[in-house]
Amino acid sequence: MSRVLLVRHAQASFLEPDYDKLSALGRTQARHLGTYWARHKIFFDRTSSGPCVRQRDTARIVDQVYRDAGWSFPEPMVLREFDEYQGEAVLQHALPRLLHTDATIRQLHQQFLGASAPAERSKTFQRLFEAVIRKWAGGAILAPGVESWTEFCARVNSGLSRFLSGAKQGELSAVFCSGGPIGVAVQRALNLSAEDTLRVMWMSRNCSYSEFVFSGERFTLSSFNAFPHLDDESLLTYR
Repeated sequence: MSRVLLVRHAQASFLEPDYDKLSALGRTQARHLGTYWARHKIFFDRTSSGPCVRQRDTARIVDQVYRDAGWSFPEPMVLREFDEYQGEAVLQHALPRLLHTDATIRQLHQQFLGASAPAERSKTFQRLFEAVIRKWAGGAILAPGVESWTEFCARVNSGLSRFLSGAKQGELSAVFCSGGPIGVAVQRALNLSAEDTLRVMWMSRNCSYSEFVFSGERFTLSSFNAFPHLDDESLLTYR
């Protein structure tokens, strides 16, 4: 059996003009991950990353920690299949219409606009975002030029199959990606519904990792959302 760890990227720049970059806290989370793995002498045979800056930079910081410790870290193979789903594009396309047709969405949007404290803005945005993405995953939202839920899951599964097919017996690998691809991997292992897969996606903490064991067609979840390296509550984030 071989093992692969799927790592959710460290905290990005939520509600900033450029979301796709690590925050200062995110860079700290990534360093903690690299330090924890290096201290426990966890060495990888292969690594991969999605194409997003936040995914690649999480891997880069872990790589640097290993190098500073005098150890090597495999250069990540960037695979576009591990990109996150296009949630922002879905929201931009669907929200104007939903504000006119859906009272629940309208209420959630008003709560978000009325929030001023950062924590409350984050919480109210997440509620709005989840409500819209549920509609997208259920097929009620089709945005031109934006992949559907089915297409997203197929893309991630294609990337997983591509990466896993190159494994050697007994190897340990890591994939730096996002909550969406991790949710699809759990769906693949446990045959989850779309609704349950979304719940899994939104439970994944920044810079946590989930372990899967695999051999041939077998792909099994071993652990989910582990973060022993984030040993201070101030380091724990979802966005």
